[in-house]
Amino acid sequence: MSTAPVYDIDPQAFHADPYPALAQMRRDTPICFVPQLGATLFTRRDDIFTQEKRVDVFSSDQPGGLMTVLMGENMMRKDGAPHAAERKATFPAFSPRTVRDHWLAEFQRHTKAVLDDLTPRGACDLVADYAMPVAGHALRVITGLHNMDWQEVDRTSQGMMDGIANYAGDPTVTARCHDCTASIDAHIDARLDDLRANPDLSLISVQLQAGLPLDSLRANVKLAISGGQNEPRDAIAGAAWAVLTHPDQLALVRSGTASWRDVFGEYARWIAPIGMSPRRVARADVIKGVDFEPESRAFFMFGSANRDEAHFDRADQFDITRDVSASVSFGAGPHFCAGAAASRALITEVALPMLFARLPELALTGDVDFAGWAFRGPLKVPVTWAT
Repeated sequence: MSTAPVYDIDPQAFHADPYPALAQMRRDTPICFVPQLGATLFTRRDDIFTQEKRVDVFSSDQPGGLMTVLMGENMMRKDGAPHAAERKATFPAFSPRTVRDHWLAEFQRHTKAVLDDLTPRGACDLVADYAMPVAGHALRVITGLHNMDWQEVDRTSQGMMDGIANYAGDPTVTARCHDCTASIDAHIDARLDDLRANPDLSLISVQLQAGLPLDSLRANVKLAISGGQNEPRDAIAGAAWAVLTHPDQLALVRSGTASWRDVFGEYARWIAPIGMSPRRVARADVIKGVDFEPESRAFFMFGSANRDEAHFDRADQFDITRDVSASVSFGAGPHFCAGAAASRALITEVALPMLFARLPELALTGDVDFAGWAFRGPLKVPVTWAT
C-alpha cells in the first residue's frame, strides 16, 4: 500500500464514466489510494509524465500481474536492457518505414473490401461491422497470422483485455482469457515453419530472425493483439462518432482546415482508449509526502492526465483545433507504444478518410454508450447512409 489519502469509488459507476471521479481526484487528492482497485492512482499529467520514467521505483516487471500471469511476460512487462532488446527485435515490424512501404497498402486493400461489403446495406454498427474487421485485418497483416480470421483476432483480443482488467477475479473471465491465449498459441505454432523458410517483416518473423525465445515471441504477439485490436477499433468507431456529433469539426476536415490526424489526436486525448497503465513499486520511495511500500501497486491514469486542466483548457470538450502535444495517449516513458506509427496510419490515413469518402451521408441513428476506465470505447455506433 501507500500512505496516500483514500478515495472510494463505485466500481460500476467508474466503469460507466470515470471522468467525474478522476476530476475530483485531480483537484483534491491527485495521488490517492483506491481500495476498490487495490492501487495508488496518479491522476495529474505532470506527475505521470515524471514518474513513468522512474522505472527503478515504478517497475513494469510484474511477475504476479494479470498480464504476465495470463499472457506471458511480454516486452511491456520488462524494464531496462531486457525491454530494450525485445523492443529492438520487434521494431522492424512496427517502424514508420515498414508501415509506409509494406503495411499501408494492405490496410487500404482490406478496408476497401470491408466498405465494399457494407455500402449496399445502408446501415451498420460502426464498432462491430466496420472498426472490428478493419482493425482485425490490420493485425493479421502485421503479426503474420494470416491463418487467423479477423473475428478470431477480435475475440481473442477482447478476451485478453477483459482478463487483464479482471481485478475483481471473476473466474469465468479468467477461463475465457485462457481459451483465447491458447488459440493464439496454436495459430502462431502453425505459422512458424513457413516463416522460418520464408522470412518477412511480420511480427512473428522478425522475432524469429532476432532469435527471441518462443515464449517471448508468443507473449509479444499476444501483446500486439490485445492492444492492437481493441484500441484502434475503439478509436476508429469513437472518432467517427465524435465528428458526427460535432459537425462543425467534421466540416473543418472536409474543407482541409484540419486533418484526420487532428481528429485522432484529440479523440485519443478526450476519450483515451488506453486509460491506465499499471506499475509495481520496486523499492520504497516518498513522492509529494506519500510513502510507497515495495510490492504495492500503482496506476498511471492516462485518461485523467489527458483531461488535466493545467494543460488543457475546456478539457472535457472535443476540439480538434487544440494543441494535444502534452497528452500521453501512447504513454510517456520507455514503454511508449511500439505500434503508434501503425495505429496512426491505420486510423488517420485509412479507416477514417476512407469511411467518410465512401459514405459522405453517414448519420447517427441512435444513442452511443461508452464503457471502461482501464480501456475505454463505444459499445456500438449505429449509423445509416444513402444507398
